Amino acid sequence: MSIFRFPLLVWAGIAILIVSLGIRQSFGIFMLPISETFNTGREFFSFTIALQNLLFGVFQPFVGMASDRWGPKRIIILGALSYAAGLYLTSITTDPSWLYISLGALVGFGLSATSYVIVLGAVARVVPAEHTAKAFGLTTAVGSFGMFAVIPGAQSLLSNVGWQSALQVFALLCCLIIAFASFIKTNKILGSENTPIDDNQTLKEALKEAFYHRGYWLIHAGFFVCGFHVMFIATHLPSYLADKGLSVATAAMALAYVGIFNIFGSYFWGVMGDKFDKRYVMTSLYLIRSLVIAAFVVLPVTIDTATIFGAAIGFCWLGTAPLTSGLVRQIFGARYMSTLYGLVFFSHQLGSFLGAWVGGLVYDYYGSYEPIWWTTVVMALVAALLHLPINDRPVPRLNAMATA
Repeated sequence: MSIFRFPLLVWAGIAILIVSLGIRQSFGIFMLPISETFNTGREFFSFTIALQNLLFGVFQPFVGMASDRWGPKRIIILGALSYAAGLYLTSITTDPSWLYISLGALVGFGLSATSYVIVLGAVARVVPAEHTAKAFGLTTAVGSFGMFAVIPGAQSLLSNVGWQSALQVFALLCCLIIAFASFIKTNKILGSENTPIDDNQTLKEALKEAFYHRGYWLIHAGFFVCGFHVMFIATHLPSYLADKGLSVATAAMALAYVGIFNIFGSYFWGVMGDKFDKRYVMTSLYLIRSLVIAAFVVLPVTIDTATIFGAAIGFCWLGTAPLTSGLVRQIFGARYMSTLYGLVFFSHQLGSFLGAWVGGLVYDYYGSYEPIWWTTVVMALVAALLHLPINDRPVPRLNAMATA
């Protein structure tokens, strides 16, 4: 299936992800100005972002269930309103403790209802089963354009109007999510070759089926590592580069390179997931991550190495998303995709919570990010091994439906 023949829902989902994730990935460059405004250490902001990501994950299974029950459009609109409220309240608060509620809880819920689990769950229903990894890769890839587009804009706003006004502009951007949500309409679930399927499984049955599947828990473990990686890097890379004497503009550019190369990488890994065994493709991705991070830590930190690192890590940044969601769809089907992937994404966000928080904790204790960088290398190697024993065959229920 050509990408140009994908339903309008896919493109609306991409637009939602551009706004939602673009804003989210820019939070790292707000660490220093917000910490200086409230005269707090880096751990305070790190913990706020960590709390945001933890709640992002905690809410994920519930918004996934709500989406499977009442449809994704309502959930996305509710999430956009929460996202906008959290950003605006953060911009006007004078008490740093309020950031736990605004930037932490409200933005965390907003992200959970406007990002991958809801959007990919909707996409899974309208794209034939054999093309889901490519569709997920395209959605993740082009949706990630927001990281490239928004971060330079955020840096410009920080330089010209300050962090408070920058967050208020972001709050207004959330209104676009509501507009794009009007195009999110799901039809009958499609199986192979555009054939509608009738899956009458209950939610309780779906959860029981997944919880007794060993591969499902290995998928959880792998995605936990991914969350640790991406949030540690997104939150602490700007500060790490600043510690090495590089400018804020260089840090913003490095993150922008993460975003733009993630566009190519996510689609590439999604296509590879449709052509080859997703387990082995995932193992290859994590091995590349470990090599990229290790090389970055060993080599001198310069403008060139920071830029190359951004590009290299960006290529395998969110390539895990189409592969992980593709595995869930392949093994368990599309009926409760949002719920089951939401639970997997909760593990991702537990990793994100620890990656953001522990990064600041380690820095404040050791005065260096070196120990945590090497921890991420070891974790990548472990994740590469975890995917090999996963049984990725569709559960017997789906096989029976396919031959009925």
